[in-house]
Amino acid sequence: MNRIFHQCVIVFIDDILVYSIDRKAHEEHLRIVLQTLCDKQLYAKFSKCEFWLKQVVFLGHVVSADGVSVDPQKVEAVVNWERPASATEVHSFLGLAGYYRRFVEDFSRLALPLTALTRKNAKFEWLDKCKQSFQELKKRLVTAPILTLPVTGKEYVIYCDALRQGLGCVLM
Repeated sequence: MNRIFHQCVIVFIDDILVYSIDRKAHEEHLRIVLQTLCDKQLYAKFSKCEFWLKQVVFLGHVVSADGVSVDPQKVEAVVNWERPASATEVHSFLGLAGYYRRFVEDFSRLALPLTALTRKNAKFEWLDKCKQSFQELKKRLVTAPILTLPVTGKEYVIYCDALRQGLGCVLM
């Protein structure tokens, strides 16, 4: 399904983010999806389908006409997260927080004191810098900005990091 719908999904999400999709466009997208399923002999269970939604929760993110944001249920999990008492608990918190790292500026720098607690043979000492790091990450994850598409005509700065196996860029 991913291979077959790759191009369609990009177009549909682009339409949702840019145009605040209307019913007619949604009907056309639905027709394309159902026809593609039929052509490729793939099947969808109607009871699991939802249509004409204003927003979609997908892999811990909320996609809507406003952009992409963190799922509120994940935010609640972060707010209620107790202070880690072991390296394993720190690792679990960093796993959740790391999933949303693109929403948090300077994530790696902020997480450094916590990351140090998860190193092999490191003594687990919850210092003030660990507490500050934990609280700051929680705060930043709860108040994460909404990611949106760039507006034509505005000036932007592109930050890049290139390696032999990949390229990462951020449009600011």
